[in-house]
Amino acid sequence: MNYATIKPFDVANGPGVRVSLFVSGCTHRCKGCFNEEAWDFNYGEKFTGAEAEKILTAMKPDYIKGFSLLGGEPFEPSNQRVLYELLPQIKESYPEKDIWCYTGYDFEKDLLSGRLCDREITMGMLSCIDILVDGKFVEEKKNLKLRFKGSENQRIIDVKKSLKENRIILWEGENNNV
Repeated sequence: MNYATIKPFDVANGPGVRVSLFVSGCTHRCKGCFNEEAWDFNYGEKFTGAEAEKILTAMKPDYIKGFSLLGGEPFEPSNQRVLYELLPQIKESYPEKDIWCYTGYDFEKDLLSGRLCDREITMGMLSCIDILVDGKFVEEKKNLKLRFKGSENQRIIDVKKSLKENRIILWEGENNNV
């Protein structure tokens, strides 16, 4: 897996100061995407253990609220295998910090169904993710007033609650000034 960038101080992709990883590779190719260069699976640098350590070290300060995973597309099958190893490391090292993930895939139709990759790998990733912003970016539904998402069709899902209750539970902070 390649990655486009690692941001050690990100305030745009989830609440608080976060560490963010932008992976490379996306087949959605949404019109108006803010990160078109990351569509290419070969864009950026190879993700190795050194980058994983860089992320874990950057997350150490108390002011870091959590980790955000973006793209490209984290749930592309070729990206899932590497992230399946990374996310548990983050969760184990920082259980008090949350993990957000942005995907153009649909939570129920694509991720829970297991149609993208080995279901065990997808579910392993989801078990580490606290909040999932799902759905393709739709330029015609773009709304700059939305927090933590780009278009009105996207949802901010509380993954833990949704998996536990077997239904979609939206993030409580979506309509609050968190």
